[in-house]
Amino acid sequence: MGKRIKKFSSALLLVFTAFACNESKSKSKTNINNDTIETMENAIFPQGEQGSNDYFVGNVWVTDLLAKDKNNEYSIGNVIFEPGARANWHTHPKGQVLIVTEGNGFYQIKGKTAQALKKGDVINVPEETEHWHGASANSKLVHIAITNYLDDQNVNWLEPVSEEDYKRVNN
Repeated sequence: MGKRIKKFSSALLLVFTAFACNESKSKSKTNINNDTIETMENAIFPQGEQGSNDYFVGNVWVTDLLAKDKNNEYSIGNVIFEPGARANWHTHPKGQVLIVTEGNGFYQIKGKTAQALKKGDVINVPEETEHWHGASANSKLVHIAITNYLDDQNVNWLEPVSEEDYKRVNN
């Protein structure tokens, strides 16, 4: 009986030590940058690869979740826009669906008033509709993008959203 208690006590000590070390690491990480730690802890998907400056203004991160294949004529990605970041104007030959999972931002169809975006919003972008979407100036925006293909094309990138146009929607 004594050996069993010693083994149990040793195992319990290891668990508590591991927990204490983990707590200590968490506290030191929190001191580095609370926003970064909160994002990492609450993220559904990894941050992904940085989006190209050819297609985005500001810092944008894209995680490919599902590629087009013989069963699916669409791709799915998770996109993180840091505050102030946005996609260039663009179109999709077969449309796109955006599902906002975190933060605040905007979606605008060319020639129309920008629509505010928040967690839980679902946007159905019609085919060949010139538009942009991105974070507000003071909040990040995270969305899942489901983008349909026409043959091998799913997006046609256009010019960046001007600073003046972006500032106009943030007022």
